[in-house]
Amino acid sequence: MERNVIYFEEKGKENTETAIKLAIERAEELGIKSFVIASTYGYTAETFLKLAPKGYNVIVVTHQAGFREKGKIEMSEETKNRLIREGMKIITTTHAFSGIGRCVSKRSGGATPPEIIADTLRLFSQGMKVCVEITITAADAGLIDMNNEIIAIGGTGRGADTVAVIKPAHSLDFFDLDIKEIVTMPRDK
Repeated sequence: MERNVIYFEEKGKENTETAIKLAIERAEELGIKSFVIASTYGYTAETFLKLAPKGYNVIVVTHQAGFREKGKIEMSEETKNRLIREGMKIITTTHAFSGIGRCVSKRSGGATPPEIIADTLRLFSQGMKVCVEITITAADAGLIDMNNEIIAIGGTGRGADTVAVIKPAHSLDFFDLDIKEIVTMPRDK
């Protein structure tokens, strides 16, 4: 099989619409029905709503509470409720590659295995790390069919710049996760 990968010259939010359009196009070509989308404030999820036809299983993974400010979730209740009314499922939980491990490494000065995996994925792009992490999160929440590939949409900072086709796995079976295709990715990391 021959497939083109779209490489964005710059990372970041300005790639969101193109990344989502290409994600939808690839999902239609492959018959994929589930999307897992990283969206901290709701911009990427709302852009997906604007561009995608109805009928997809869409899981939105936000930052965990306290990520930027103790006790706070960045996505407003208004945005969260609007996305839910549109049929999206929202997950706000500890990041698969951080959580307690990040706390331990800060205190001990050494990297934990999840941090090493995250840094290795960042060699591709921050968005690739995000795509893998949100896929694990959605799998562990029981919101995706583990027998079918999904499309993961992630990015660097805000917005989306990375799209991957992934065969999901639970965190307990992390090495069974399979990145089948890279659809988009930034060249500038």
